[in-house]
This record gives sequence, structure tokens and C-alpha cells, in this order.
Amino acid sequence: MKRIAIDMDDVMADTTVKIIQYINERVQSEYTYEGLINASSAEKQSFYDVYISNNDFLWEPGFFDDIPVKSDAVEVIQSLMDHYEIFIVSAATEFPNSLKEKLSWMNIHFPFISWKNIVFCGHKHMISADYLIDDHEKNLKTFTGTPLLFTAPHNLHIQEYERVNSWLEVKSRLLL
Repeated sequence: MKRIAIDMDDVMADTTVKIIQYINERVQSEYTYEGLINASSAEKQSFYDVYISNNDFLWEPGFFDDIPVKSDAVEVIQSLMDHYEIFIVSAATEFPNSLKEKLSWMNIHFPFISWKNIVFCGHKHMISADYLIDDHEKNLKTFTGTPLLFTAPHNLHIQEYERVNSWLEVKSRLLL
């Protein structure tokens, strides 16, 4: 059976949506997800600069508890499990509080995925699978299988990988 490794943040979870909410509260701004998707390079850089200066919330307890689930992720991943071995792979160790919170989040939203199929690591270069669905080029760059770039505001400039914009596109690509 072929194996799919799936990232959590900005692939299964709408992490950028929550980051934007926190940034807006901290600096009294009005950024939106759609606005960042359609923003110019200069506008994206401006947001990124604000984010880098104000992202200490990522290390605070509770940030990863209640991130919204990406549309169609639950249903599509459940369908993929009928045809593939699924592993959830997150570089969670950068944010130590996220380990317990992400595991709890998985149990709430994806209870059909066993703890044995959840991998928390520092970097994904050691992951062996047929496919990796991820939003970060740094993870796809070292992957030896077929990389699929999941669209997020921070990766729109990347052209080197096959892109999937939604879980319905993942379904079309992997459930032929």
C-alpha cells in the first residue's frame, strides 16, 4: 500500500487564519487571509515583518488548541485511508507546547487516525513516503517521493512543485 505523509499547519489546519487573528489583535490591524492571498509582494513582506516581530504567541500554551480545520480535510483524508497508508507529520518540536495541543486537536478532529500514525519531528527530511502534502518548500525540497505543495499565502511564489489548492484537489489527484 502506498504511503502519504500529511503536514498539519496550513494543510489540515487553517493555522494562518489564526495567526492573522492574533496579529490583528496585537497590532490593531485588519489583515485577512484572502487579502494576503491577493496581496502584492511588498504587502506580503509587510505582513511578514509584523508577524516576525509579534509571533511570540506561537510559544504560548493554548495557541494550537482550537485552530480551524481546513475545508473538506476530514472527509478527504478519511477517504484516502481506504487506499493509502496515512501518516500525519508535523515539525512540532519547534513549539514545545504544540505537541500535546496538536495531539489533542487530532483526537478531536481526526479521531480515526491512530496515534501510531502521527509523527512529531524537528525536520521532515527523514520521512519516507510516496507522497508528501506540505505547505513549506523546505520540507518538499528534501523529500524523495512525490511532493505536493498545498497552497498558503506564504508559498504562492513557488513554482517548482505540483500545487494543490484545496482538499478537493487532493482528492482529484490521489483518488482517481
